[in-house]
Amino acid sequence: MDREGIAIGVVEGIVAIEWYEFTFKGFANHAGTTPMNMRKDPMLPAARLVLAVNEIVNSFEGSQVATVGKIEAFPGAGNVIPGEVKLNVEIRDLSSEKIHQVYQAIEEKAQLQAKESGTEVSVRHIEVASKPALANPEIQKVIESSAKELGLSSIYLPSGAGHDTQEMARIAPIGMIFIPSKDGISHSPQEYSSPEDIANGANVLLKTILALDKQLQ
Repeated sequence: MDREGIAIGVVEGIVAIEWYEFTFKGFANHAGTTPMNMRKDPMLPAARLVLAVNEIVNSFEGSQVATVGKIEAFPGAGNVIPGEVKLNVEIRDLSSEKIHQVYQAIEEKAQLQAKESGTEVSVRHIEVASKPALANPEIQKVIESSAKELGLSSIYLPSGAGHDTQEMARIAPIGMIFIPSKDGISHSPQEYSSPEDIANGANVLLKTILALDKQLQ
């Protein structure tokens, strides 16, 4: 929104979040005495998978994202070829089906890389209890209309971060309004929205509430 100069974001929903732990197993050995052609180093397929995750998620149409944010090597010494490497893959999207498709492609690549490197790989799904919460289409339309009446540009987009509204979606229709953050930074001490953008968001919220209230009368 900040890059494109869009004033209001009409949230389509809050994404589902799925975590998968990939474990590559090889054979731990001395880094100095083990020739390169005799190694079963699980760090190699793990490193290739990190690159593959980025390539795979970008090969699908849509706004899905995937991230490797944690890697652990065991035993974890600088002079030892690791015997085991774990990495965490997180996938987010509004569609659970899309997440599964991305995961399947990543898992297939991991199996291939393990085979080519003479190592083994296993996957553990980590339950984070985050399912997609779609915004109500009627509320979305009212938010868009309210922004237009105030002369503000708008765009439809997903909420890539989790939110309390996911829980509210279990019991009631939901809607959400986004405003720009400078340089697109969020969940950070550097996050900043101008007073003007904050006022725009508040005015759209007020106008939306009043419009929805009229519909209920």
